[in-house]
Amino acid sequence: MAVDVLVIGAGMVGAACAYFCAGAGLRVAVLERGGVAAGTTSGGEGNILVSDKEPGAELDLALLSVRLWRELGERIGADRLELEVKGGVVVARTPEALTGLAALTARQRACGVAAVDVTAGELPALEPNLTPDVAGGAHYPQDMQVQPMLAAAALLRAARDLGATVHTGTEVLGFLRGRAITGVRTSAGDFAARWVVNAAGTWGGEIADLAGAPLPVLPRKGFVLVTEPLPRVIRHKVYTADYVANVASDDAALETSVVVEGTRAGTVLIGASRERVGLDRRMSLPVVRGLAAGAVGLFPFLADVTLLRTYLGFRPYCPDHLPVIGPDPRAPGLVHACGHEGAGIGLSAATGHLIAQALTGVAPDLDLTPFRPERFAA
Repeated sequence: MAVDVLVIGAGMVGAACAYFCAGAGLRVAVLERGGVAAGTTSGGEGNILVSDKEPGAELDLALLSVRLWRELGERIGADRLELEVKGGVVVARTPEALTGLAALTARQRACGVAAVDVTAGELPALEPNLTPDVAGGAHYPQDMQVQPMLAAAALLRAARDLGATVHTGTEVLGFLRGRAITGVRTSAGDFAARWVVNAAGTWGGEIADLAGAPLPVLPRKGFVLVTEPLPRVIRHKVYTADYVANVASDDAALETSVVVEGTRAGTVLIGASRERVGLDRRMSLPVVRGLAAGAVGLFPFLADVTLLRTYLGFRPYCPDHLPVIGPDPRAPGLVHACGHEGAGIGLSAATGHLIAQALTGVAPDLDLTPFRPERFAA
């Protein structure tokens, strides 16, 4: 089978790449060794955030993605994606944290982020059930949320409507080569293509190794707690100011910060933990207890709410906290769209859009230099 673009991975990023490439008129096939959204995407919360990004290349990517997600909601249907433009609230528990948060919002506003500083007295209007034991915060009306598995499936359906094909249960075993990569060998036979897009999430490093173009994509483990369905008691994505520091941390050890948000189904999601322990899927009761205690500290009413389940996922972490996006000069024909860590759901729309632009010769909306694959070679 010959196409223009083979996308490896049917998670959120792979689905976005397939959708935007098919929309640009390219013949697309998606290869997935498991099921749709069964890997990294299944362990995500569905965040589409600008609030947790420092000014720089990732924030630029996030701002582009927020605009594209709004357009996808209009084009595909917000209900099909469970897309909610609900905004985010960042809470500072101490005066020192509030000073740091105010400095961050000032830098973000200079880059085009809608960030509104909020006093402690103004926070109850945004979140009536929030603990009064806070120094202040910030409101980010651009923050959004999707249901990640539904959104990935919806984008793949839309890509199929544009002519793409999706092949689940198809594992990539190696690459076909001439002077450049010309396709892949899989458990279901060979697929030929002009370009192969590595959108394999946490396993993006393994795919890159198979192609002879290594990338330092590592798994970063995180837990999410899910409560029983409730009325709309939490209106925004709410997290403490130390979450931003934890996202940017290089520490391999366990780090936790409080993140709480409601979903359209009524459940409340509680996070966030991060640690580099390989692909160890063992449950950690101390981590779960710590996350629960942090959430109760932020929203005291949660002490009387039943926890339904806990799940975990692995975020594809790169050492410089930037994804890898674009053609790989070390292996012509190979294109990367991986390494987004915990921001892959939110950044997927911009990533797919930029990949489609790169493969059709359109000047990209953003400079891809910060995301270049070969930046780790030194």
